[in-house]
Amino acid sequence: MLLKNYLTLLAIGFIWGSQFIFQDIALVSFSPIWIGATRAAIGAITLVVICKSLGVKRSSNQWVLFSVIGLLEAAIPFVLVPWGQQDLDSSIAAILMGTLPFYVLLLAPIFVKGATINAGNSISVIVGFSGLLVLFYPELSSGAGEINLVSASAIIVAAVCFAIALLLLNRVRDEHPLIVAQNVLLTASIQLIVIALITAPFEYQVASTTAIFSILYLGTICAGVVYYLYMMCIKNAGSVFTSMTNYIVPAVGVFIGALVTNDSIQTNTWVALLMILCALFINQILSRHKQTA
Repeated sequence: MLLKNYLTLLAIGFIWGSQFIFQDIALVSFSPIWIGATRAAIGAITLVVICKSLGVKRSSNQWVLFSVIGLLEAAIPFVLVPWGQQDLDSSIAAILMGTLPFYVLLLAPIFVKGATINAGNSISVIVGFSGLLVLFYPELSSGAGEINLVSASAIIVAAVCFAIALLLLNRVRDEHPLIVAQNVLLTASIQLIVIALITAPFEYQVASTTAIFSILYLGTICAGVVYYLYMMCIKNAGSVFTSMTNYIVPAVGVFIGALVTNDSIQTNTWVALLMILCALFINQILSRHKQTA
């Protein structure tokens, strides 16, 4: 089970880390809010097809909970994050989103019955966040510019929403991870389409083949498949461990970006990745030790 948790989290990190390249391609033909809405809708359709093919059916009716999770998990962050990134350096935005595990750790006792702040989770979160700082140290030390407090606050609110949504998923009972992922994306896609129609009315334009392919990849893989892995990881390894995808995703993004541009991978990137992997190891080993104590 320990190895399975690691592989699941690394798969999530790799898939979400690859999304940045495809989003850049899609942005040539589509607006950010419509990319988010279309991505969620395609992801939901993908999971509906998978559930039908495998004969997986829902066993409970928790649509209010799924709607709240969808709002916090997708609708609000998909609006706040792109808005906040307009006036923030990408490294600052990544650091701010990297605070998500701290919020999960601090809010867990409020939203999850019986949850406590233990040493294993605390140490792993601190080590992982330190790895994120190491990853972006060159950009941070260059002093590229001042931090816009309003934009930074928008990113932080998005991170808090993500954290609460992640914790609320623990309240879903007697439901297959595929159904959970499907229902969250279904409710989120409806909310995002409504927001998109209000804020950015759709205007038809001829999209490139690469942009359409990118949207399909973002929907089927970066929404549909990865959300199933995400729900499964929460069920098997817990919210704090799963929230550490926010440490892996930027590192994977840097690696993929370097490979695409044929740039050399800097030493600090390797060190950051090692620290992030150590954080995951600490979390699982100490949590396992606590369970057997």
